[in-house]
Amino acid sequence: MDSPTAAALPDTPKEVIKQGAEALVYKTTYLLPTIPALLKLRPQKPYRHPTLDLRLTKHRCLSEARLLIRARSLGIPVPAVYFVDEARGEIFMEWIEGSSVRDILDQLLASEGEAAVERIMVRMGEVVGKLHAAEIVHGDLTTSNVMVRTSRRNSLLGGPGEQENVDVGQGEGELLLIDLGLGSVSTAEEDKAVDLYVLERAFLSTHPKAERLFGDVLEAYQRSYKGSKPVMRRLQDVRMRGRKRSMIG
Repeated sequence: MDSPTAAALPDTPKEVIKQGAEALVYKTTYLLPTIPALLKLRPQKPYRHPTLDLRLTKHRCLSEARLLIRARSLGIPVPAVYFVDEARGEIFMEWIEGSSVRDILDQLLASEGEAAVERIMVRMGEVVGKLHAAEIVHGDLTTSNVMVRTSRRNSLLGGPGEQENVDVGQGEGELLLIDLGLGSVSTAEEDKAVDLYVLERAFLSTHPKAERLFGDVLEAYQRSYKGSKPVMRRLQDVRMRGRKRSMIG
């Protein structure tokens, strides 16, 4: 999936914005200094055999990139993939100018109350419903991994209109799913139910004041995804297992 043009580009300034167990995330540029981009780098793991490490790095890079491309082709709002160098563990993708739903929910709850939050909850449920309708599961679905685009800057996408800066109100921008590194293609109701359960647990622990509003997510999810009924039934089973594990410790 690599590109000779992109591979020949000189190094560009990089700013670390996130350091996880599996990857480093940088803000950088792509092709032109005016085009911001996100670089996700899976560094070498010195504790792994070099051959195995290279094989795993290539597989995970390509899997994530293919999943993003598949999702975007099916109308799921995710960042566009610009370039992949699987041997180096690099994915360059569209830079999303905005904030995580986690941060925006905290701000809205403090300033505007539940009515403003409800709108985001509904939209989040719709996006997750579209994802599952496309037979894709996220694998790490939390409010930190859903972004709200607050402005659109220069990119490689679309015509001149998409390259203009367009500011939108807090919480009113496009919602996008990010970080599909643990995602997969799956038709299994269990996998989709676990996705919802992870989102529910993350939401309740991060935004306890808005606990009752999570129902808006599930209602919008069911409207957005026609195959949601068996998933919702399976969600009840997943919740029961989660409660049992909590009781056992």
